[in-house]
Parts: sequence; C-alpha cells; structure tokens
Amino acid sequence: MLYEMKLPNGVGEKMLADAIANFDVKLKHTDFGPVLTGDIDELKNAEDFIIKSLNERLKELG
Repeated sequence: MLYEMKLPNGVGEKMLADAIANFDVKLKHTDFGPVLTGDIDELKNAEDFIIKSLNERLKELG
C-alpha cells in the first residue's frame, strides 16, 4: 500500500533529490502541494533524513 507524506516548507531541491535517490519514494504533485509517496517504512526513513538535513541547515544559518 502506498502512503503520502506532505513536504514541509523549506525543503530544498537538493535535499528532496537526495531523499528520492536514497529511499524508495517518489515525488507527486497534488492540488495541495508536493508529497512523497511510498511504503510507510521508506517514508519514515525519508522523513528522518529530511528532518536531519533541515536541522543541519538551521545550524549553518545560526
């Protein structure tokens, strides 16, 4: 079964491309914005990766 995960604001193109390359997820455009689709475990791994990447980026800016 495929699930969808809405992307938070601030996810850059490189971060998104890395998540798609490293995990078995796909980008889907919806009327409500972009989402990643995939099975629940892959989406969880991609979510963890995106959160880690966003936190690293915030540290760089701080």
